[in-house]
Amino acid sequence: MQFSSRQTKTRGARSRDGMVTTPHWLASEAGARVLSRGGNAIEALVAAGAALSVVYPHFCGLGGDAVWMVSDEAGDARTFLGIGQAADIAVPGNTIPLRGASSTLTTAGLVDSWDKVLSYSATAWGGTESLSGLLDDAIALAGNGYAVSASQAFWFDFRAAESDAWPGFRNLFRRDGIQCQPALARSLEAIASNGAREFYEGALAGRIARGLAAAGSPLTAADLAATSTQIVAPVRLSYGETVLLAPPPPTQGVTTLSIMGVLAHLLPADKAVDSASYYHLLVEAVKQAFRDRHLIADPAFGDDVSGALLNPDRLAGKAAAIDPTRAAAWAHPYRQGDTSLLAAVDSRGRAASMLQSIYFDWGSGVLAGDTGILWQNRGAAFSIDPISPNRYGPGKRPFYTLNPGLALKGGRPHLVYGTQGADGQPQTLALLLSLLIDHGLDPLAALSMPRFLLGRTFSDSRDNLKIEENIGSDVIAALALMGHEVTTIAPLSPLGGQAGIIRISGDGMLEAAHDPRSDGGAIGL
Repeated sequence: MQFSSRQTKTRGARSRDGMVTTPHWLASEAGARVLSRGGNAIEALVAAGAALSVVYPHFCGLGGDAVWMVSDEAGDARTFLGIGQAADIAVPGNTIPLRGASSTLTTAGLVDSWDKVLSYSATAWGGTESLSGLLDDAIALAGNGYAVSASQAFWFDFRAAESDAWPGFRNLFRRDGIQCQPALARSLEAIASNGAREFYEGALAGRIARGLAAAGSPLTAADLAATSTQIVAPVRLSYGETVLLAPPPPTQGVTTLSIMGVLAHLLPADKAVDSASYYHLLVEAVKQAFRDRHLIADPAFGDDVSGALLNPDRLAGKAAAIDPTRAAAWAHPYRQGDTSLLAAVDSRGRAASMLQSIYFDWGSGVLAGDTGILWQNRGAAFSIDPISPNRYGPGKRPFYTLNPGLALKGGRPHLVYGTQGADGQPQTLALLLSLLIDHGLDPLAALSMPRFLLGRTFSDSRDNLKIEENIGSDVIAALALMGHEVTTIAPLSPLGGQAGIIRISGDGMLEAAHDPRSDGGAIGL
């Protein structure tokens, strides 16, 4: 497919015939090719996600997971939780390492999620694309190579001191030039030839299991074979005329909705998006919602807390507890991690939003033998506290940071969105949703606004408030006077995450953008 002048590489795009946005142009182009030949939004994201698994190896890959939100044009929505379960072993020791073989405690759900969403696409949406055809771009990119992105180079350098200890890592991954992954290409070809379950039950599964075992991982072939994507209903919250949808536990989707539920009581009184008061209320709403996150865990092993956390009286009480002039005290454990957002809307207005991840940048650092697959360290998200709802257990899914979103207006898809950033995800989404819904900013303008991050980051171990310095010195000084411990970060900092948005207007016009902090953008047909 040759892209016309309407499909040039711009951060933002408008179209009536379909849209795809990802953090890397090669992935966006793979998805746009599917839309251009009549494929639907789900099919486009499978192709784009497979390509992104190759060209963004620091954030996502076949050894990771995926969470999907999809809706047809009438607002019939589903969540697909492609989340790997814990190994069938006893509770680990006194700690769960953040890297290395002992952190590879969960299987990988991404490839199985492709199978499940494509089955749904065929039965519910009349989709006709095969997984084999949708992997063509990814196979070509892995085999022929691609230019290393600025994001890959940044995170390659950032982990230079650690990655020397990751066997095989520096023989495979690069910081510049052309990156080829021939072993990964062969793994993708096996999946294309034999289907998604090749990854879990076929010859490829055997190679994966042997490679992980050789590295010291507790995962077995039986664990791989037990991996299965769950199809569930999203959780919902009404925000004015908009209905926000998010994935349920064990994801933190309910946290994003909780923040918005608190803000619904606060933000109409303050319309100045460049004011200290606006950012103060956002940060304080985050604090209120984050105090409940320790309750979120796999509902198959305990209670589903969604209803309780989104109870209107609970949210109103949290809003009432916020002092509009003073920051509340804060000391909250921060969860690291990175991920990638992909979103698409097809010509009929059907929408899909998907986040895929290997948890930390570069995951566990463990390569699964000769498969070219870098495995995730999502098991590090478990707790070993025996009274925690998120304590480790065989077959259990850990607390999950991924929470792509969809919003309905008039019962139809209106916003498709999500962001990279672990604990920063609900924070960034709350800011973006307020800018889009309360203030009417277009996607690119919203994504370009200064961003904040409460809590620890890769480079700052304090529980302070990081904010991009282009918010202005007056706003920063005013936040400090309110009691916030403020640290400035550079404008468009990688610490601010990489978000993507598609907005569908009532007349069918699509507006989209991907974060100026990323290597990608939106392509409209």
